[in-house]
Amino acid sequence: MTAARTHTVQRFAAQLSARIDTRTVASVLLAVLVPALLAAPVQAGDSLTVDDIFGLEYADEPRLAPDGDRIVYVRRTMDAMTDRNRGQLWIIDRDGDRHQPLTSADGHASSPAWSPDGSRIAFIGHDGSGSGQLQVLWLDSGRQTALTRGPLTPSNPVWSPDGERIAFSRFVEAAPPRIVEPLSPPEGADWAPPARVVDRPVFRADGAGFLPHGQTQRFIVPADGGPVRQLTEGPYPQPGPVTWSRDGRALVFATNRRPDFELEPSDTELVRLDLDDLELTTLTDRFGPDNAPAFQPGGERLAWLGYDDERLGYHNVELYVLDDGAPRSLTADLDRSIDAFAWDDDGDALFVSYSDRGNGVIDRVTLDGDRSRVAENLGGTTLGRPYASGTFDAGADRVVYTRTTPAHPGDLVIARSDRRMRRWNSERLTRLNAERLAYRDLAAVEEFTFSSSADGREIQGWLALPPGHDPESDGALPLILEIHGGPFADYGDRFSMEVQLMAAAGYAVAYINPRGSTSYGAEFANEIHHAYPGEDYDDLMSGVDALIERGVADPERLFVTGGSGGGVLTAWIVGSTDRFRAAVVAKPVINWTSFVLTADYTPFFHRYWFPAPPWEAQDEYWRRSPLSRVGNVTTPTMVLTGEADWRTPMWESEQFYQALKLRGIDSVLVRIPEAPHGIAARPSQMASKIRHILAWFERYDTDSERSHDRASEDD
Repeated sequence: MTAARTHTVQRFAAQLSARIDTRTVASVLLAVLVPALLAAPVQAGDSLTVDDIFGLEYADEPRLAPDGDRIVYVRRTMDAMTDRNRGQLWIIDRDGDRHQPLTSADGHASSPAWSPDGSRIAFIGHDGSGSGQLQVLWLDSGRQTALTRGPLTPSNPVWSPDGERIAFSRFVEAAPPRIVEPLSPPEGADWAPPARVVDRPVFRADGAGFLPHGQTQRFIVPADGGPVRQLTEGPYPQPGPVTWSRDGRALVFATNRRPDFELEPSDTELVRLDLDDLELTTLTDRFGPDNAPAFQPGGERLAWLGYDDERLGYHNVELYVLDDGAPRSLTADLDRSIDAFAWDDDGDALFVSYSDRGNGVIDRVTLDGDRSRVAENLGGTTLGRPYASGTFDAGADRVVYTRTTPAHPGDLVIARSDRRMRRWNSERLTRLNAERLAYRDLAAVEEFTFSSSADGREIQGWLALPPGHDPESDGALPLILEIHGGPFADYGDRFSMEVQLMAAAGYAVAYINPRGSTSYGAEFANEIHHAYPGEDYDDLMSGVDALIERGVADPERLFVTGGSGGGVLTAWIVGSTDRFRAAVVAKPVINWTSFVLTADYTPFFHRYWFPAPPWEAQDEYWRRSPLSRVGNVTTPTMVLTGEADWRTPMWESEQFYQALKLRGIDSVLVRIPEAPHGIAARPSQMASKIRHILAWFERYDTDSERSHDRASEDD
């Protein structure tokens, strides 16, 4: 702690002590000092350490006020005291002035939504006890109130056009199935819990565990408070938000009302719900998802996202509009998958976001389908690895979005239209991590491309070099190949704490988008349809070879890691080559048969990733299972997985670990308690993950002069 900061804390404590007792002073000092001590003094020239994870911030969910002059957003912090990713509502003028908080830093807030007149903000708020609730904040007074009560948290608040009501979603529980009625224990007895009867194909989900019985339903509530009205019932899924009709008399939303919806969960349709008689009218009718509807401002056109399902591993999501009852795609010629969209205020165009060659972009799309670029570098709402992410909102002539580079997570940026010059000019509004990252030496990140040995196809990747590395004088470096999951996902030139920490430890880090990655078109992604792992392995090895040829990577000091789909490929790699000194296989699939029959979304995986169920195509499942190649492994391998992971359950990792042990391969199994598939979601878990990876690699990097326990010294 710096002398100035210590003096400020001491003065603050002295002022408080005149009014409150010593126990209160102690608690205040604890609240101030502990986070400060966890964040060690930052000096120019310092390298990143795992301590820098705690306190990182990023902007999320920006929302423009109806007049376009203000922005409310969720400011997210990696909170050291709660070990959570915490959200707080902040507001800022469009020119960056009057940047101030709206909600308490002690709670959690998300999903902000402006009232039509701009006087109020609805949001989902949590005070740290009980469940979150739908709340409304009055900007003129700063007062707020909860409009809902109960044990289950609402979601997706949407104001009616007149500002008098708010629609939202909330789960409604139903009675679980029973084969027999449970016995009643004697008074005061301590019996075991009753049997749990499972009668659904999807009965648990990653991050949630065993799912309660019931379904998410639609509700509306008066914006000034009053009785909540439930609009829907029944077992049918209803994903995503609603959109109000212009006259406020109907809602449109997505639902799946097929009799076999549990086996075909993706086949959603848009329906219109009349609020007077609660009659449903189906608006779409095709096999495939139709989601995220939004009416044209002040008009009758409806826009939404969807695609025709062809049972492929990957489909491009397209933007549709409904004109006179005939849906048409505005992005059919784009060959990229739309992530989100927003109408402009005039209703004559829409803004869309998508990932293009590893870069998040925003385009303006007219109703004729003409596109023009508005912004690039959308992202920064994931901190661990450089995945596509980011959120935005749009008005008539301005767009606010979260922007990232390899040097910082998401900050708010506003883009304004210069109609005379026919271009968009961007201005950065926040620098949320400037006091920390600006004084750290960060890895330099560069793009590189190379040809795959499989077929000569061009593959794109990024290379992070240790801070201060001089290729001319320092020579080749130990290389970490870091592989993304999905497998339908992409890396890009975005901030990544894990990549930065690997580079800070002295490694060159290569992260590559092999075939199967998104943001290069449907054909490129579906190169791995029913063929994964496959030639994506060749793409990755060709990337390593290219860096060796450049003199960047030392061929005798190669390391490999990846999570989820990247864990699959890492396990496949060590079963196919012995060129890597050590590997960390994170949350993998090892045996496709056991995965397909036990992971959380069995109805999806076997239909889209394989030509038939396991009992009809066992050879195909075994051929593509890393377990089939475990007899070839000689590489020292760490297997690292969360104990609460239901996407790639722990028994997948245990199969690989036990097989390696039976073969006498140097291996360890690292189990992260309470962690789901998002193994690095909590700050301490991210720190633990990267420390374990680096410690394992340093153990086998015998040419390294770094301390074997460097990671421990960074704590």
